[in-house]
Amino acid sequence: MAVVQGIKEKVHLPLYDSITVDPEKQLRDVESSGTLKFFVNVQGKNKLETNLQSASLLPHYNTFEARAMRVVISDLPPDFPDDLTMLQETGFSVTDDDDNSVFIDASPTPGPFVGVVEVTTTISASGQTETTFTVVDSEPNFCFVPTTSKEVVADLRLSLDRLVELLKEARESEDGFAALSPDEDGVTLRPATGTTPSINENLAARIADFGAIFLSAGEIESFIESLPEKNQPPKEQLNPNNGSGTLIGKIVYNTVTSFFVGEKTMISMPTWFFPAGAGPYSQTGNFATHGEPSPTATFRFAEPIYIDKQQNFRVEIEIPDADTLKDLQRIYGPFNLWVVLDGYMTRDVQ
Repeated sequence: MAVVQGIKEKVHLPLYDSITVDPEKQLRDVESSGTLKFFVNVQGKNKLETNLQSASLLPHYNTFEARAMRVVISDLPPDFPDDLTMLQETGFSVTDDDDNSVFIDASPTPGPFVGVVEVTTTISASGQTETTFTVVDSEPNFCFVPTTSKEVVADLRLSLDRLVELLKEARESEDGFAALSPDEDGVTLRPATGTTPSINENLAARIADFGAIFLSAGEIESFIESLPEKNQPPKEQLNPNNGSGTLIGKIVYNTVTSFFVGEKTMISMPTWFFPAGAGPYSQTGNFATHGEPSPTATFRFAEPIYIDKQQNFRVEIEIPDADTLKDLQRIYGPFNLWVVLDGYMTRDVQ
């Protein structure tokens, strides 16, 4: 449509821009510096990420009257990569729910066969140690011989996404343990002593019918800590929505947000000064939010800040502390951090 010469209209048209971290990626992959910049790099972004068309400039010859500023932080469950694995840990027992060990016998083809054996150690009156073996469950042809049957153990090399799933399971269980199936990816079964008989996929699946590898929350946390430090998720993502110490709190209490028009600083304050005024809100005990989700519950400028036509502007969120910067750069996506300039756009009438 043609522009009507000499006539302008003022519309309520907020400006927004964001930094987006895709699933299985980290913030360091998007921004490696200690200063996150908004309205500066808008190319290749979709409408969810920005409504600006040119970097640091208003569209055409429009002007903008900024009345409020918000910082909105997404609170989505992270997706962790499945191609990032822990250092190998060896020798984990495969047991049933009563902590009885799984054994394989030395039967020839079509063996070996699988069974669960209760091992009881007692000390006699003479001081001698006596070991008793009792088969509590087994395949029909299982034949247990203490000198030839082999206990099954597992060597583990699990991916980060599986470790986080197991950690959640362990924390939510009554006994503090998570059960890992012996035939899962990342699990290698072998006899506890020697190298025979070998354990193939078919035998591993049969072993899984009798037992599992039970891992405590502490063990799983140590596996995650075996990853390179830069790839370890921040603790706020390993224990989300606990009502305190959340990722949102980590960001708003450890960063400084500044608004620049031209090269002049219009305001610079800790990020907690700019509530989101948007987003989900829960009244349960386990939640965190950056302000009440109401457009009125946000920071407003005492006087409007004017951005003239063809005048550069930007917002920066700085992370001053080096240790906090390292933690935040380890954030896994999906994650969005928006800055919204709320106000009025003056533009040509069409």
